[in-house]
Amino acid sequence: MDNNNDKETIGSSTPEPDAGLNRDPEDWVTGDEPMTAAQRSYLDTLAREAGEELPADLSKAEASKHIDRLQQRSGRVSGDGPDNSGTS
Repeated sequence: MDNNNDKETIGSSTPEPDAGLNRDPEDWVTGDEPMTAAQRSYLDTLAREAGEELPADLSKAEASKHIDRLQQRSGRVSGDGPDNSGTS
């Protein structure tokens, strides 16, 4: 098989620690796009629980930062507990 160095690739020739899971939302390729419907719904829940009002026109990156902050404040952590695990 002939390797063509001009072909477009994805990924990296060197491993990335944590596979980029801890990448700053500001570094996301789509971070400046509007928040997703799922982000909006979850952020609405977290903000209501915290008694906060947030702008409805947040970007994906901004929404992610607010979600992380409000999860820490409320004690919710993604994937932990009955509210997020899908089990009771």
